[in-house]
Amino acid sequence: MKPLSIMMIVAMLTACTPVPVDPERAAAQCEEQARAAQGPTGSVRIGANSNTGGYVRTEIGVTSDFLAGRDPMAVYEQCVYQRTGAGPIRPPRLRQL
Repeated sequence: MKPLSIMMIVAMLTACTPVPVDPERAAAQCEEQARAAQGPTGSVRIGANSNTGGYVRTEIGVTSDFLAGRDPMAVYEQCVYQRTGAGPIRPPRLRQL
């Protein structure tokens, strides 16, 4: 009975281990997060349709990383490490300011 219990505990602990993300995918996801840390993001949409006429939609985004003044490179490196368990495989492609 004891070996079965040990095997079940090991199986449960193994199931809880997070699966690492592909490094290239992590880099792409973390680049977005680092770009958002560079400054506010946003978009404006202007259009018209036959049902409601003209419309304007605006979106503005501000992250806590930007408000805290965190370095976008540090945000990128920490994000990649959290997702993959290793350092970045390439430098991030950030916005030119």
